[in-house]
Amino acid sequence: MIVITAPAGRIGRQLTESLLTAGAPVRVIVRDPSRLAPAVREKAEVVIGSHGDPEVVGKAFAGADAVFWLVPPNPAADSLDRAFLDFTRPACELFRTQDLRVVGVSALGRGVAVNAGLVSASLAMDDLIASTGVPYRALTMPTFMDNVLWQAASITRDGVWSEMAVPGHKRPLCATKDIAGAAARLLLDETWTGRGEVPVLGPEDLSHLEMAGIMSDVLGRPVRFEQVTAEALKAGLRQRGWTEAMAQGMADMMAAKNAGLDNAEPRTPESTTPTTFRQWCEENLRPAA
Repeated sequence: MIVITAPAGRIGRQLTESLLTAGAPVRVIVRDPSRLAPAVREKAEVVIGSHGDPEVVGKAFAGADAVFWLVPPNPAADSLDRAFLDFTRPACELFRTQDLRVVGVSALGRGVAVNAGLVSASLAMDDLIASTGVPYRALTMPTFMDNVLWQAASITRDGVWSEMAVPGHKRPLCATKDIAGAAARLLLDETWTGRGEVPVLGPEDLSHLEMAGIMSDVLGRPVRFEQVTAEALKAGLRQRGWTEAMAQGMADMMAAKNAGLDNAEPRTPESTTPTTFRQWCEENLRPAA
């Protein structure tokens, strides 16, 4: 039995569908079952609640062989530790005593990041999970292509895409489809043990200027990239209800990426995944726009 957390999110949804297609027994933890596809509700076991709740994970992990662990975004958290570590502690208590394999969503930056905000919190979460002795594979990623969809309205309406990124800095980026594929392969493979990291780097490094050019080509109209300051990023997040701690965590992460955090991981054939940004735009951005 494979337990999937956050099955209604972009990664979890694609992962759940992939595992069910492969014929694997799947159990999902979800707050609102109506967000699941009808086929998932029909084929998978459903445990209702938060995977930060001890009773919920206790029920969900019973008799399981593997767990896919993804901490959901919590912009209302009063600290990064509360958002990542405290949320993960109930599951870790079970990881210490149950015979499980765990695959988690994390970030690039181990050995590089000093104060990288959300990235540093993700790496601390990896350490917490690994400290239980459970076999653990952290999927370590750069920025997701799918994050562009947060600004689909602005891109469509104004032809403007803005981030706190150095415009000409080339960096890796990956599609959630490929993250889900990497997770599925690990969860279906019962042979690995110990602790390890599995980078998912996409097929190429691109600058934000190059990404804007690709978006322009795919959408058939100009898209311009605008770099915003850390102060402007934080102000925008605060207006949308983020706490000061979480907004600062995002700004610190973006500053670390601008300083080369995502570029420190060597690209290998194993870490290179297939979905190009152009393909992603054709499959996701164009329909959204």
